[in-house]
Amino acid sequence: MDVRMVRLQEADLALVMEWRMRSDITKFMNTDPCLTIEGQRSWFRALQQDDSQIHWIILMEDIPIGVINLMDIDHVNRRCSWGYYIAAREKRSLKLALYLEWSLYDYVFDVLGLHKLCNETFVANQPVIRLHQLCGSKQDGIMRQHIYKAGQFYDVAVGSILKEEWAEKKKSIKYEPFPFA
Repeated sequence: MDVRMVRLQEADLALVMEWRMRSDITKFMNTDPCLTIEGQRSWFRALQQDDSQIHWIILMEDIPIGVINLMDIDHVNRRCSWGYYIAAREKRSLKLALYLEWSLYDYVFDVLGLHKLCNETFVANQPVIRLHQLCGSKQDGIMRQHIYKAGQFYDVAVGSILKEEWAEKKKSIKYEPFPFA
């Protein structure tokens, strides 16, 4: 599979904005934003000065198919959170999802040298919760009625994987690591 991650560039903002406002993307996200290109440019400028997050475009055969990011990077406590989405519906697959998650684990633990990678997922999004668990993440708990969106409260599952848990899990799997630039 020819997949790689490249850092988000200003030229990507219009495409990411379009993706981020699609209902199939925002369905299980904390917000349903109404974005503008001016707002995206302002966000991107601020991002250049913010070392607590990294955003990549996911490329498959050099075609943008989604976004993957790290947030809340904390070098003192050696942890961060992450998220992603595949906007190209025809490219979504279990194999791609597994390899993306495992490749991100490699980046977080081997490149950044962190100890813990956290995730938050709407409880209603059980397929993604199961995916995280299949990849080696453990469920840490549930934040009840944590997100209020479109007139409804949503419970959020919190999970994480530790560096040593990933090292152990990695011994029992075979995958093609995807590079992060």
